[in-house]
Amino acid sequence: MELNLQVVTTPLRPAATVVLLRDAAAGLEVFLMKRHTLSDVLGGAYVFPGGKVDAVDAELDMAAHLDQPLPVLHAGLNEADISERTAGGLYVAALREAFEESGVLFAQGLGAQDIDTARVAALLREGHGFNAVLARMSLRLQTRSLVPWSRWITPTAPSVMSKRFDTRFFVSAVPAGQVAVHDNHETTDSIWLSPRTALQQYWDGQIALAPPQIMSLAHLSHHASVQSVLTQARGRLPPLIQPEPFDLEGGRVICYPGDARHPVRELAMPGPTRLYYRNKRFEPGDGFDSLFD
Repeated sequence: MELNLQVVTTPLRPAATVVLLRDAAAGLEVFLMKRHTLSDVLGGAYVFPGGKVDAVDAELDMAAHLDQPLPVLHAGLNEADISERTAGGLYVAALREAFEESGVLFAQGLGAQDIDTARVAALLREGHGFNAVLARMSLRLQTRSLVPWSRWITPTAPSVMSKRFDTRFFVSAVPAGQVAVHDNHETTDSIWLSPRTALQQYWDGQIALAPPQIMSLAHLSHHASVQSVLTQARGRLPPLIQPEPFDLEGGRVICYPGDARHPVRELAMPGPTRLYYRNKRFEPGDGFDSLFD
């Protein structure tokens, strides 16, 4: 992954990401997808399903198509400076992107009928908007399945891309009976890995990861099950993580809350408080094992 030292003055783009989880024989696993190498956002890197918020996400008839009231969703995000409808739009974006990118649909029919996910996908391919499809098929999105996990804001001098995002990370278990798979358009491969194995593959040069994914996987490595992750997420408000890049001895360093160079002195997550750009990638200063401190 190439280092980008350009200062970006474009406005932040709101985005939403869903960290899909499952329990496997060896423990907790996370779903990762490889972005198309031609993508202008983290091309070739392995990421969680997600993308930018569309204006129409906040235009959904939320009383009819969400399973929780807007004040509840707003309170869970811990963002006093956004409206309740904006908060609802973030959930809609997360659920829409999860379906578009991985085929996982967090929804229930308003009646007793089973959900035809293939039909939903077909209608989207025909050009129908996500909101229109929900109305046409009488579906209610299951926001209860998503739990806010963290909020990441790209610094004005991003290190691995030329765009800035304000991304809300949610965690969720994959619904029973559904299979996550890459879309073969924006993403070209996908895999389930334990957080530690994913980081090991990154360390061994088998996959590429951006710093938010590195730090999120390091955090998730402290959990042995989906329930453990969800319990922690429900027991605290999602931290705001604003990485602070700086140059040290001719190299780029990114520091995180709790680091001596970061304005926020309280740790936001376990793991290292700094990543150093070395060997054409970001890595902790004290070696692989320090990711799991």
